Amino acid sequence: MPDHDDTPRRADATDETPGHVPTSPREPAPEPEVAPSFSAQFRAAVQNAGIARVAPGEAPSGRALLGAVGGVRGLAESVLPGFAFLVVYAITKELVPSVVIPVVVGLVFVVLRLLQRQSLTMSFAGIAGVVVSAALALFTGRAETNFIPGIVINSVWLVGLLVSLAVRWPLIGVVVGFLLPADEDGSHVDWRADPTKRRVLTVATWVWVGLFALRLAVEVPLYLTAQVELLAAVKLVLGVPLYAAVLWVTWLLVRTVFVRREDTAAV
Repeated sequence: MPDHDDTPRRADATDETPGHVPTSPREPAPEPEVAPSFSAQFRAAVQNAGIARVAPGEAPSGRALLGAVGGVRGLAESVLPGFAFLVVYAITKELVPSVVIPVVVGLVFVVLRLLQRQSLTMSFAGIAGVVVSAALALFTGRAETNFIPGIVINSVWLVGLLVSLAVRWPLIGVVVGFLLPADEDGSHVDWRADPTKRRVLTVATWVWVGLFALRLAVEVPLYLTAQVELLAAVKLVLGVPLYAAVLWVTWLLVRTVFVRREDTAAV
């Protein structure tokens, strides 16, 4: 009999001879990262927005409402540049200082956030609007053109809301749908299947239509007649205060048809 084993050995067999270090199996290649879908990006944007603090089903509170408008600092960043324009223009009637000083105010808030290492998203959004408005006013040499970006933004929101109502996907319903907690299977409540919820969210969307329509109805005639000081004052009144009031009404409407799970479980 042969004194050795003539059986062929597999190439991947582990050599158990002393001193041999077994080779580790090849690690699987990492899976390529998949870009998030538009729906996922929109959901993240909604959940990171101030309105996400107004959760459907929860009792409204002043603190949550203040958070929804950006907190004390966010409120100051929204109001002070416009207030600076109004004060400076009312005193000097000069275009350059009236549009430059609000830019300086906005830059101060950006620097403060940089020094405190806070998020710059709101500050950059605010300063961008102020800079564009100032650039338009300086380019045209007319103080009233400082308000064109705001009028355009209000017009875009108004058209978007009306389109969402026309296609039977009221925008407030879409936003609320993204704020609702997911079910166990990861899906979200189909509010469109519930006539009561759909009706309330449609009414809430019409409330926001009223907000932007009111702004345009008041501001456009003042712009066309170049009543700069009155336009600046009206914009302040119809800005954050009106936004907060409409947000509060929306919150109350939504709460009538959405109940928190904790409340349901307690019944």
